[in-house]
Amino acid sequence: MANRQKAEQRGRMAETAALWALRLKGYRLVARRFKSHLGEIDLIMRKGDVTAFIEVKQRATRDAAMISVTPFQAKRIAAAARLWMARDPIAAAQACRFDIVTVSPYLWPAHIQNAFYGDA
Repeated sequence: MANRQKAEQRGRMAETAALWALRLKGYRLVARRFKSHLGEIDLIMRKGDVTAFIEVKQRATRDAAMISVTPFQAKRIAAAARLWMARDPIAAAQACRFDIVTVSPYLWPAHIQNAFYGDA
């Protein structure tokens, strides 16, 4: 149980780091940890006329973080995003994309835009 709590705490800290890095780039937070029966989205943010559905991954290296987003996970994120867009008329009318933010020790969070497609 203690390991799970530590992992949860590390995940929240990584999300906070990603959130602030994106805010400095001009993104505005719309939702954090959106959960549905279809999947979970770590951050939903907007910049201009784009809504970004963002998966945050904390790993020892950026490459390890990128590889850790599996096709199955991408499908679940895309399904949750479709549900979000059905409920949010602004997102439904805008361009949407799927991004990944990698968080690694001693490095600034890396933001990868269009990291995967919604039909993955």
